[in-house]
Amino acid sequence: MGAGRFAPSPSGDLHLGNLRTAILAWLFARSTERKFLMRVEDLDRARAGSEATQLADLAAVGLSWDGAVVRQSERAGLYAAALDELRARDLVYECFCTRRDIAEAASAPHAAPGTYPGTCRDLTEAERAAQRGLRPAALRLRTDVDSFTVSDELHGSYTGVVDDFVVLRNDGVPAYNLAVVIDDGVQGIDQVVRGDDLLSSAPRQAYLAQLLGYGVPSYVHVPLALNSDGKRLAKRDGAVTLAQLAVSGVDADGARTMILASLGLPTTSLDAALAAFEPTLLPTDPWVFTTVPDARGTGKPIGWPS
Repeated sequence: MGAGRFAPSPSGDLHLGNLRTAILAWLFARSTERKFLMRVEDLDRARAGSEATQLADLAAVGLSWDGAVVRQSERAGLYAAALDELRARDLVYECFCTRRDIAEAASAPHAAPGTYPGTCRDLTEAERAAQRGLRPAALRLRTDVDSFTVSDELHGSYTGVVDDFVVLRNDGVPAYNLAVVIDDGVQGIDQVVRGDDLLSSAPRQAYLAQLLGYGVPSYVHVPLALNSDGKRLAKRDGAVTLAQLAVSGVDADGARTMILASLGLPTTSLDAALAAFEPTLLPTDPWVFTTVPDARGTGKPIGWPS
C-alpha cells in the first residue's frame, strides 16, 4: 500500500487555500486506498505554536491521518546519510556563490533563466581552499542532465529544467529539494498532491529521487486559491484562516463547506465528498476567493449567509 501526504510549514496559520490543498491530498489518497500521512516541514521558518494550531485546524475541518506526525527537525540523521552517499559518489560540490553572483550570471547572454550556471562546478582544490576562508559553502548536486520529465495527473507530461541545485545550504541546513525527496522516499510516499506553484520543482526532485534509488511518485499539482487581484491567497486578504472566519461567524464546518463547494463536491461531509470524488471532474482553474468587510472589519466571504 502506498501513501499520500500533506506537509505544511509551521510558519503561521493555514488559510483556506492551504486547507483546500490538504483536503484534496486526503481525497486523492483515500480514493486510491493509500495511507494519508502528516509531515511538518519545520527545518526553518517555524513559528512558536504554529504547528499545534495547524494540526488542530486540519482536524477541525474533518481530516484524519495515519500514524504519528513526522517532523523534519527530527530527521537530521537521514539527511546527513543521504549527503554522505552523494559525497561518496562525487555527486555534490561546494558552491561559494552569493545570490548576487548567481543573479549576475543568470543575466548574462545565453544563460538559461532561473538556472545555476555552474560557476563553482569545476574549481580546483586550491581554488576551493581559498574560497573557504572567505565565506561558507553550500553543496550543489552535480547533475548530468539538463531537464527531466515527470507525469502529473492534472498537467500530463511535464518537462522542467534540472540544474546543479542546492542540497545543503551554506548555513548547514538541508535544502528543501533534498529533505522532501528523502522524506517521501523513506515514508513510502508514492503520491504527491500539492499546489501547482511547485510543479516546476518536481523534475529536480524526481531526478534526485532516482539518483538515491527511490521511486518517482505520481504527482498531482492542484490549482491555488487566489484573491480578487489574482495573487496567492494570504491572511491579509480578509477572513481566510479558521480563526479569522470564526470572528466573522463562520465555523470550521462552514469553511469545509466552502472548500468542497469550490471543488464541485457534495458539501455535507468529507465522506460524501469522497464517495463522489472523480479527479477528471475537478476544476482546473484557480479558486478565486473574495471577502468583504463585515461590521468588525474582519471580512467575510462574499455570498456567505449573513
